[in-house]
Amino acid sequence: MAQKTILRALAGETLATPPIWMMRQAGRYLPEYRATRGQAGDFLSLCYNPELAAEVTLQPIRRYGFDAAILFADILLLPQAMGADLWFVTGEGPRLSTITSADELARLKPIEAIHETLNPVYETVRILSRELPKETTLIGFAGAPWTVATYMIAGQGTPDQGPAHALKAENRPVFEGIINRLTEGTIAYLSAQIEAGAECVKLFDSWAGSLEGDDFTAFSIKPMQRITAALKEKHPGIPVIAFPRGAGTKYAGVHAATGADCVAVDDGVDAAWVAEHVQKDGCVQGNLASSHMVTGGQALVDETRRICDALAGGAHIFNLGHGITPDADPDNVQRMIDTVRGG
Repeated sequence: MAQKTILRALAGETLATPPIWMMRQAGRYLPEYRATRGQAGDFLSLCYNPELAAEVTLQPIRRYGFDAAILFADILLLPQAMGADLWFVTGEGPRLSTITSADELARLKPIEAIHETLNPVYETVRILSRELPKETTLIGFAGAPWTVATYMIAGQGTPDQGPAHALKAENRPVFEGIINRLTEGTIAYLSAQIEAGAECVKLFDSWAGSLEGDDFTAFSIKPMQRITAALKEKHPGIPVIAFPRGAGTKYAGVHAATGADCVAVDDGVDAAWVAEHVQKDGCVQGNLASSHMVTGGQALVDETRRICDALAGGAHIFNLGHGITPDADPDNVQRMIDTVRGG
């Protein structure tokens, strides 16, 4: 296990060639994914079918030889397991029944009840731990509490996370109750993924950038710190990647504040700045703009090399600054990989 390049980077080792994987690497840009999703019928059916979820997780590994596979699932499976209704509207995205009052919060299931719904996800992890190539790291994941809470409160994705900010201002006890319940649920969920075979886990705080001042610390950093500490107590040595997307200059200090082994950074910060202010504290992951997977060309090669050069002085996992988009060209992914690996 110690020989896996992702785990070596997560342990703080500077490698001559950074290991590479890609957020949303199993997804709609790949024709084989679209075929498997069609076989499943719909997105949630795919998430809860262990054989097919494992298949789409393996597809980009077969095609590209990434150094890690990330479990195929969705951050909203946890609130569904806690008792929220979840469905997807074609072309629009997820919809959830809302939690905005003390009564609605009280009606959520106890944490120990989530596994009944999530057992198929753990089975997917078990399949992957058997079937992945020996050199490929298996990453489990969950949404961070703030980001998942924004969907639970609004009932859908919103441009500014306004409903969650409003509840935070107007009914702090209920808001904090949701965050605390999600924190406890995330610890249980990720712990079960680790027990099933995940070798490291990642926390996606996709909307962390909309938290300002003390709220960023209280509702993005602190929950991730609680989750990381609990997982490391229960599973000593398990590496954790924290991704407070949109943090800007607040990425500095996230290693120490969360206890994470690696901080993933988006493409809104420059790699040279990251090397000076974030990488000094530990492994970093990132941060090519996902638009390069659409446009390709020499700009993709030049920017990939620039990022690799900027972060060559410390532990680095190459990745995009955000998930690959459905309109990406699969050939551009190969070009990025070849560039990272010196081709």
